[in-house]
This record gives sequence, C-alpha cells and structure tokens, in this order.
Amino acid sequence: MKSTSRSASSAAADGLAQRASGDSARDTTAARIYPFGDSALVCEAPAPATLACQQRIWALAQAVLEWPGVVEVVPGMNNLTIVFDPASVDLEARAADLSVAWDRAVGVDPHTREIEIGVRYGGEDGPDLRAVAEYTGLTVEEVVRRHSSAQYIVFFVGFQPGFAYLGGLDPSLHMPRRAVPRVVVPAGAVGIGGAQTGIYPAASPGGWQLIGRTPSQLFDPTRERPTLLEPGDRVRFTVLEIEP
Repeated sequence: MKSTSRSASSAAADGLAQRASGDSARDTTAARIYPFGDSALVCEAPAPATLACQQRIWALAQAVLEWPGVVEVVPGMNNLTIVFDPASVDLEARAADLSVAWDRAVGVDPHTREIEIGVRYGGEDGPDLRAVAEYTGLTVEEVVRRHSSAQYIVFFVGFQPGFAYLGGLDPSLHMPRRAVPRVVVPAGAVGIGGAQTGIYPAASPGGWQLIGRTPSQLFDPTRERPTLLEPGDRVRFTVLEIEP
C-alpha cells in the first residue's frame, strides 16, 4: 500500500458556497428530508449513486458540522444523517434549514489522498475471478487488467469499520452479487458487487464476487487513522500476482 497527498483546495473549505447566479452547471436535484428518531434528520438524494452527488453530500456534511447542537454527521450512499443534541433541537426548523443548505450545496472533494493497494488476483485469494470472466465474456487477464487500471473514489465507508464502497468500476465488470452469500469472507478479500468494488476489512459473511485479496490492513483501531480509506480518497489497485 502506498499513499500520497497534496494540499486541499480552497473550494473544499467552503462546503456550502452558493454558485453564482446563472451557473448552468449547478445540480438542482431535489432531496428528501425526513426525521430519524427524535433527534436526527436524514437528507436523501435520489438514485443512482454518482460522484457528483457524493461530493455534494460531503459538502453538506462539512457545513452542518458548524451548526449548533450537531452531535454527529454520517455520510452514506446518496444520503447524510445528522444527529442533534435532543435537549436543544427543533427538528422541524432544522429540516427547513437542511433543505435550504442542500439547495445551496456545491460539491467538493474533501480528500486529495491517492492510495495504491496491492492485490493477489485469482486462485484461493480470488475464487470468483473465473466466474466473473465467464459472466463478462472477458479473459481472466483482461478482467484483472480492467480492474487494476481504473482509478476509484471512496464514496462512503460502512457495513463494517473500514469497508470502503468504491465508485469507478469499469461497466464491463459490473456483476450481480452471489445468489447465496458466503458464511465467511476473509479479511482483505477484494470483491465486486453490482456496480462497485470493495475490500473486506475483517472476516465476515458476504455476497460479493471475490476476485483477489490484499495484504493491506484496512482497519486498525490502534492507528492514528484507524481506517485506511476515507470518503473522497482515490484508490488504485496494483497487481501482485495472478493465479488463474
């Protein structure tokens, strides 16, 4: 695993800066805002998941963190959950504020890290690699080439600590999840699920198609940054070996 970084742009510091009047590039997608219990709100954008939408979610998250009474913000796929101090929140008023904030949100890229992750493709490490090749009509080598030549963006982290959902998978590699999930998927397994690819940080049940495995540790609670990958990070896979 290798990571590099460069300085963040000034645009990222202003998550809710409104675009100038008449900017035709502004995204006017409407969002649904609804309560989640007595002290939280969810802002949910319509499908499909896109980088532009996720960048707008990240911008909104940066902005609402400055609001008084906000305890936590949790970015998800096409959504943002905001948890407030229950002793001081007026959810109805905050829902109105959130609607305005979403309308004004301008997508930003919160991270500029570029991370390379080595993968051993196929064999015991990637038991579904051949099945992916058969489903897509590609050779095993071509599946690996396309998977490792793309640049991915971490859309969000969820499911388990450190599990990053990566956008940017070549459409030719899109593949349904397994009909019957595995009881145990090993830590470090690299898989494809629908239009996304990702890495299992810890052993768990899972239904993604496993094409390889990385020795990189995705989650370590003793590190200063426990999760290797964070929303907005750019990721490239490098080929350590291929075993058909």
